[in-house]
Amino acid sequence: MAAKIKKGDRVVLLTGKDKGKTGQITQVLPKEDRVVVAGLNLVKRHTKPTQGDPQGGVKTKEAPVHVSNVAIVDSKGKPTRVGFKIEGDKKVRVAKTTGEVING
Repeated sequence: MAAKIKKGDRVVLLTGKDKGKTGQITQVLPKEDRVVVAGLNLVKRHTKPTQGDPQGGVKTKEAPVHVSNVAIVDSKGKPTRVGFKIEGDKKVRVAKTTGEVING
């Protein structure tokens, strides 16, 4: 089945502490139904010093968000759902609000 959300898509968060903020998807975790959005859902991790990171300390990183809590941003900057349409012999993603084809 084709993916509704892919790496590189611009999305808006629908819930959580960063609700309403937009970012770009950097990683998709299909087995867990989660995505990682650049610069959003930041968490702090306390890490011990290791050979790879002798400093250790408190590190900030992006945590995965459930795919149901993000929506693709259409050309007008509004959140939209994703549908599919056959164009020629290709299956393409379509924004439900505008009907435009989503790149990627």
